Amino acid sequence: MNQLEHLLGQEWDISPAGGATGEAFIAEKEGQKLFLKRNSSPFLAVLSAEGIVPKLMWTKRLENGDVITAQHWMEGRELSQQEMNNIRVAKLLQKIHQSDPLLSMLKRLGKSPLRPESILTDIETGLSSDVTDIPIIKQAIHFLQNNLLLIECDEKVVCHCDVNHNNWLMTETDGLFLIDWDGAVIGDPAIDLGILLYSYVPREEWNQWLARYGKKLDAGLEMRMKWHTVSQLVLSIQWHHRRKRYEERNELLQKLEALLMFS
Repeated sequence: MNQLEHLLGQEWDISPAGGATGEAFIAEKEGQKLFLKRNSSPFLAVLSAEGIVPKLMWTKRLENGDVITAQHWMEGRELSQQEMNNIRVAKLLQKIHQSDPLLSMLKRLGKSPLRPESILTDIETGLSSDVTDIPIIKQAIHFLQNNLLLIECDEKVVCHCDVNHNNWLMTETDGLFLIDWDGAVIGDPAIDLGILLYSYVPREEWNQWLARYGKKLDAGLEMRMKWHTVSQLVLSIQWHHRRKRYEERNELLQKLEALLMFS
């Protein structure tokens, strides 16, 4: 905090912005408001240029080597669950998945495409024994193993990997942004599409939503979405379990059970 005050000047009021990492801050002065983050990825500059996140104002390096980025603070709100079925969400996700600048930058940062077999290996080797012993987790792993060869996909795009409704920002001036890109990967677009559709869009409206996005629903896409959604849920269940967040873990276990019954 002292380093930020030295960087900006004493006239700025700086406060933590919350979040899990403790690396984000809000700076205010005479009606101006900035969102500051320590050691953001260079990916942020491309996201800003593409209009996917609020505008990047400047980047500065501190004496200790840390890099601080400042974005224009946008007053707004997160989307409601119902708003995730909006055409603007489909169109912004389409723009992200079709963006060559985003893909090129992630490749330059050393990201290689995320392979389904790598995801499955992480699950098979990374789950604690008490999670693996849960019957619905055993069923999920069996599903992932049995269908691994059915989800090959040549299309590789930039995936956000956490398209939860609270990561979508609707501003007071009617702008729409997708924020919190720390988990971005190169992979099958079904990684984002699956969790979004299963979480927010009634099954009978999937065709309509995907038409807005620019795809047709077929058996191959449906299997890929289900596979990636199951894998994400299993990894999230382990994450919450490790942190003793049992209420959230149990909610996800119920979602996983419903998903595996979904056909």
